[in-house]
Amino acid sequence: MSELDEIKREKTNTRRKLTYAMPRLGSSLVLGIEGFAFFNLYYSGYGVPATLVTFAQAIGFIVIGLSQVFIPWISDTKYTRWGRRKPYIFIFAPILGISFIFLFLPSIMVPNLDDKMALFTYFFIWDIIFKISYSMTTIYQAWLAEQFEISERPVVSQFQNIFNWIGNGTMSIVSMIVATGFVNRLQVDINSPIPIDFLISIILFGVIAIVVFFLVALLMPTEQHYKIESKPWEAFKQVFRNKNYLRIVLMIGFASLGWSIVTDVMLTYSTDVLDLGGTDFYIIAAFLIIGIIGFLYLWRKLISKLGKKRALLYVFLFGGVFLWFTLIGLIQTDLTLIFGIIFIIGIAGMLGGWFLFPYIIYADLAEDDEKSTGELKAGTYAGYPAIILNIFQAIGVFGLGVAIDNLPNINVGTLTFSLGLVVWGPICSIILLITYFYTRKCVQLDFEWEKSRN
Repeated sequence: MSELDEIKREKTNTRRKLTYAMPRLGSSLVLGIEGFAFFNLYYSGYGVPATLVTFAQAIGFIVIGLSQVFIPWISDTKYTRWGRRKPYIFIFAPILGISFIFLFLPSIMVPNLDDKMALFTYFFIWDIIFKISYSMTTIYQAWLAEQFEISERPVVSQFQNIFNWIGNGTMSIVSMIVATGFVNRLQVDINSPIPIDFLISIILFGVIAIVVFFLVALLMPTEQHYKIESKPWEAFKQVFRNKNYLRIVLMIGFASLGWSIVTDVMLTYSTDVLDLGGTDFYIIAAFLIIGIIGFLYLWRKLISKLGKKRALLYVFLFGGVFLWFTLIGLIQTDLTLIFGIIFIIGIAGMLGGWFLFPYIIYADLAEDDEKSTGELKAGTYAGYPAIILNIFQAIGVFGLGVAIDNLPNINVGTLTFSLGLVVWGPICSIILLITYFYTRKCVQLDFEWEKSRN
């Protein structure tokens, strides 16, 4: 491809960036509460064994991985009158919202809530439907390489993650206060009626997810029509030949082994180990929101100053050091709220850094490949890592469930909980430190051609 034939990406204004970033509000609401409160609701509330809950989650990760590989890859191959990406958003957004609502309201369809296998079957089916429809978000993310120049992508990703963590902050409040209150009622009476605040929250989150994705599909311009001459399977094989890309996929996948455990267990750790509840969670949620927004800005500035690789290495190093903090759960103390604040600030620092990176990396790699092949395969580059990432996530959450069910219970003061709810921190720490050394030695994230764009 000659310089004149290159895909033209014009500078965009803040309004365009914010419009593009907006759907992360909806995706963070539904996927966030699915990852954050799903385990607590079905395990602590409905009494489904942890191994079954995490098995369903693990299968869901495999399903979403396969969907996120093949559906975005298919979207690369055909350009329609609405472009490559918009048709899939219009199709999958309603399914995403509806399946989310059913996933969190099992009592409307399961007649006997004491039947744990019926509950397991119910959420297993709806979680698969939810995860397949969620693959639409990877198609949406493929737009990043097509709509924005490389110098704009960290800013766009920051905007996305601000929306993401506004959603996560809202989701956290609902999870910590509304959902946890419902779980407490279920522990007393599994047939407790659905509280109106929980019902409204779940329906509203599902509707918001549908609306924001419809809005971005309507308001964003259709991406430039560029040709992909390679046949679909040849394009897929070309991606596999990119050794640096494969090393990055392995890096993201292995790190996700740890991140999936962190997001899955952080709420249960806060309630069962730190014994937080009630108004504590308003304070914790406030620190989470403020911490995430602050750390997003900090990590973006570090990317601009140090480059993507060095900044990402600091994220891994920070997580690797901080997660030993979970061992504080072995100590009886009256300072649980203070420890809860420290815990949530550390989580905000890690996740605020990590969530800033993946889609920037995928877009940059797609453009780097475009330099040599003449073809922008944005959907393929954004989608392929999903299978590796989700396999590792599946291993992570299922391993967590097995650990919680099989490690002995311990007594700390008046509390009794599984040892697995404490040792997950050091385990994740080791995972992130291994990822740090691997990334430092094997991965390239900053390219020579970037210098002329910045």
